[in-house]
Amino acid sequence: MTANENEMRTVLVTGATGRTGGRVAEAARAAGLEVRAASRSGAVRFDWADPATWDAALDGADGAYLAFPSDIGAPDAAPAVGALARRAVELGVSRLVLLSARGEDQARPAEEAFLAAGGRATVLRCAWFHQNFGEGPLAEQVGGPELVFAAPRELREPFLDVLDIADVAVTVLRDPAGRWAGRALDLTGPELLTWGEALAAVAAATGTEKTYVGVPAAAYGDALRGFGVPEEEVGFLVELFETLLDGRNAALSGDVERVLGRAPRRFAEFAARAAAAGTWKRA
Repeated sequence: MTANENEMRTVLVTGATGRTGGRVAEAARAAGLEVRAASRSGAVRFDWADPATWDAALDGADGAYLAFPSDIGAPDAAPAVGALARRAVELGVSRLVLLSARGEDQARPAEEAFLAAGGRATVLRCAWFHQNFGEGPLAEQVGGPELVFAAPRELREPFLDVLDIADVAVTVLRDPAGRWAGRALDLTGPELLTWGEALAAVAAATGTEKTYVGVPAAAYGDALRGFGVPEEEVGFLVELFETLLDGRNAALSGDVERVLGRAPRRFAEFAARAAAAGTWKRA
């Protein structure tokens, strides 16, 4: 580690108990950084909805990884993200990374507010995660014989491993030259897969049979209501799926390779790793 790299000593990780934040924290520790793991109920208290918690979390950090708790395209995201980024820069936390969504037009106001705050700020626009199949609301269905979702059967996506997001985030934060500052990086996996092909990889890793069923976004909205999702959130998600799942992301970017100097992880690797860990085992 060079003297310049040593200047990046402490990183604040918001949402440190979440899907990406937890992996970013692990990758930062592995890189020799001190991690300030922040959450609403953790030892380092941080609440996006309570600016009174921000200064104590930011104080003394050299960089920060920001993950908005709901969708980055939600109406309340841009004001909060912009305000937090500005406050971070004011307190000398100059290296900032924001988790965003690839192809999500609704996310642009939050990205613009974040980059306008100054500092060495980088947006990570991420494709659908491998881990969407093993964690969160889809995981139970994936563990069963059938997955029903709003993605058309023929739609191809560049599914991305969250471990690669974490590696990119830490690499960008530690880069002494600030080569990625002021930019939005498009992060994708190394291959384009349909949702059915991804599910087939899980089936192969678990030795089971699984079927993918694609339904219109409006029909999936009915399923969301059945899951107990509030009506206003259902409307937002239906609109989001109708635009985001239209094929706009069916291309590989190469940005993971450019930042890390290696290829991103393949979906089959994730499926094998998760199956070995018992992710989809049922009692």
